[in-house]
Amino acid sequence: MDNTVTKIKQKNPLIINWQSKTLSVPRHVLGIVILSIIYTVGLVCILMPIFPAFIYLTPINLLFSLGMALLFHQEWSRPTALVLFLSYVVGFLAEWFGVQTGLLFGDYHYGPVLGPRWQGTPFMIGINWAMLVYCSGVVCNHVFPRLSWIIRGIIAALLMVALDLLIEPVAMEFNFWQWADNQVPLQNYIGWILVALPLTFSFAYWQGQIRNKVAIALFIWQFVFFLVNFFF
Repeated sequence: MDNTVTKIKQKNPLIINWQSKTLSVPRHVLGIVILSIIYTVGLVCILMPIFPAFIYLTPINLLFSLGMALLFHQEWSRPTALVLFLSYVVGFLAEWFGVQTGLLFGDYHYGPVLGPRWQGTPFMIGINWAMLVYCSGVVCNHVFPRLSWIIRGIIAALLMVALDLLIEPVAMEFNFWQWADNQVPLQNYIGWILVALPLTFSFAYWQGQIRNKVAIALFIWQFVFFLVNFFF
């Protein structure tokens, strides 16, 4: 596949008229500001805690976050839909298999925070996989545009595992899921690599031209959110 970076035409900026002054704001800036407000409010509500039950809004936040990133996706195509669909289905089925058998990630079970479940696996976990595959793939497209799709796929999968290192202790504290003996096994991270690689490869191969600054901001906010909760 041709890895040449294609120039993507930006959407028309948002024009704001106020007191006879005109301000032109790139639309992706508005998306980044909205995400920043949402995640900042979330951090404040959870850490203070102003509203302890706020954590139960996590499924809504996952849907909103992915939706916001995809709202600024500028080159919709069948491969785009296919990658997102595969990311959801493969991610959900991998988690289902992991919960049922303990063979893929280790011995763990989900708590109530992520919402409705099927045989112990929340439907929202597939949304999380789709979001992380998309965002990590976009980050690699921006930062490493000249690298081959194979290398970009590997880096994207490693970024996902790096984020999971921060997620795991916070997830146990918030009862997203629980590990046997409260220990995260090395098997979990190996399992993440095994599941993530085919998905990040497919994104890098089919969507290597995609640029989306809102998705980059979302991925950064994911790191910030779990990093702050990890230390505080």
